[in-house]
Amino acid sequence: MELLSPRRIQLSIFPIVVLLSTIAWSASAANSANNTFLHCLINHSDPSHPITPAIFTPNNASFSSVLDAYVRNLRFNTSTTRKPFLIITALHASHIQASIICAQTYKLQMKIRSGGHNYEGVSYVAEVPFFILDMFNLRTIEVDIANETAWVEAGATLGEVYYGIANKSKIHGFPAGVCPTVGVGGHISGGGYGNMMRKYGLSVDNVVDAQMVDVQGRLLDRKSMGEDLFWAITGGGGSSFGVVLAYKLKLVRVPEIVTVFQVSRTLEQNATDIVYSWQHVAPTIDNNLFIRLILDVVNGTQNGTKTVRASFVAQYLGDSKSLVSLLNEKFPLLGLKQSDCIETSWLRSVLFWTNINITTPVEVLLDRQPQSHVNFLKRKSDYVQKPISKEGFKGIWEKMIELEDTLFQFNPYGGRMAEIPSTEKPFPHRAGNLWKLQYQANWNQPGKEVTDHYINLTRKLHKYMTPFVSKNPREAFYNYQDLDLGINHNGKNSYPEGRVYGEEYFKDNFNRLVEIKTKVDPDNFFRNEQSIPTLPNLKS
Repeated sequence: MELLSPRRIQLSIFPIVVLLSTIAWSASAANSANNTFLHCLINHSDPSHPITPAIFTPNNASFSSVLDAYVRNLRFNTSTTRKPFLIITALHASHIQASIICAQTYKLQMKIRSGGHNYEGVSYVAEVPFFILDMFNLRTIEVDIANETAWVEAGATLGEVYYGIANKSKIHGFPAGVCPTVGVGGHISGGGYGNMMRKYGLSVDNVVDAQMVDVQGRLLDRKSMGEDLFWAITGGGGSSFGVVLAYKLKLVRVPEIVTVFQVSRTLEQNATDIVYSWQHVAPTIDNNLFIRLILDVVNGTQNGTKTVRASFVAQYLGDSKSLVSLLNEKFPLLGLKQSDCIETSWLRSVLFWTNINITTPVEVLLDRQPQSHVNFLKRKSDYVQKPISKEGFKGIWEKMIELEDTLFQFNPYGGRMAEIPSTEKPFPHRAGNLWKLQYQANWNQPGKEVTDHYINLTRKLHKYMTPFVSKNPREAFYNYQDLDLGINHNGKNSYPEGRVYGEEYFKDNFNRLVEIKTKVDPDNFFRNEQSIPTLPNLKS
């Protein structure tokens, strides 16, 4: 992918027609400072790629639809949610450069959004007046099978990436998430993981180059940005350091046939023993196999009773006969049968993981809107480093049944994840971790009381799990962003505040991220509620 090239994608995009007169001169437009900002954007725009069609103010009829299109957590789409005073849907690198230069000139807060899946809405809400730089139009995917690489722009979705790769090769893939509507920019810059991580590591472990715009408005690649900054934006969160335009991915090999299955067992069906066995097997078994464990509360066999259900959802890079043989030897308690297995292509396995009928045309992966209903949600995370006893699990079952409307998702580590040094990338959670734990609560009703209820459920479950999870620090996954861990309040640059959540997300890598941040963005322009802070005494 040629640096500075005006890359486009031919997939459908929003019709964006905005007249300059509407933007700059409307009597009911934003205040005069914002109008001055608009003039700055236009003046700094490349004449061959005018920025005007990419600008949306609240006066534009499409403003709300553009804003709402990538809101994936309804907690942050209410009548009281602060809205941006402007949205820039960048169509060219020069639009990003103009946004950065002008926002600094007028001291305006910029939020960067790619897919909108940030669990805390950090990419599209703020405590102070702000505008959104939305990347969804920049989503070109250029696959080079001969060199087993792909350049992917930050606004592309994972579904588009997977489709683009599979359209060129049936034996190549990329290790990233299972939700096809997630945006590349946030997913990869924060680490990015999926069901091939035990075989190939994280998304960032397979990134070989990047393009970004820095605080000075310079368009950089890996060579020109240097290895420190490249390291930071491959797992440390790109939005703290600049605007990532694209990543160059190293593709991985996948077999033409992969096998998936989902098997569920309740407590009455020996789930305790099976889960106890899973925790010893899943992180140590063949690296081609990833077995996710989902725990939720369902109705028991007797009226009025509740029980815990353990669902084992797996992907094996191979055929079903080999998989059944492997699990009969290593995990016989699960009782996997050939009839439980589905053999399919790697691309169609993505449909299985996102609960889309596996016979659905694969073009559904190009749909940028989620297939399932968008709802209100809260997520938290933990890492487990020591096996949990059966008695420990029994206590967890009791707590889950007490709270009821929450669920767990356990993602096993081991394999390649245990082989990569913890300092190789900002993402530090490597050897020594058995699995990552996600707490989930989902609900469909608006209102503060309802929201507080469900958020408190996740907090109570998180608190109960304290004896079973990592300590000093209690580790958390950056891409499962959780503002409960602490906030670096907008407009401030507090290292002590940032260190609280920073060490949970990045452990010992946090201080290196702070040093890099201080060098490349000393005035902390690129900031959000959990961005990397600077150290004043390190400014140069």
